[in-house]
Amino acid sequence: MLDLDNELKVAEEFWDFLGGKGAYEDLLGCFERVGIDLKNKIDNYFLKFNNPDKQPLV
Repeated sequence: MLDLDNELKVAEEFWDFLGGKGAYEDLLGCFERVGIDLKNKIDNYFLKFNNPDKQPLV
């Protein structure tokens, strides 16, 4: 059996364990900034899977 309190860390507990207090929030901020900067590129990439006949967004 897994001792969930001592053997399994997820989300904030995991990232703060690896990177120190605040690492999880810093990581979320990085993903948010990159997501905002690359939103159109990401949307265009996945557009071909949703509807192959649709034109890319500008």
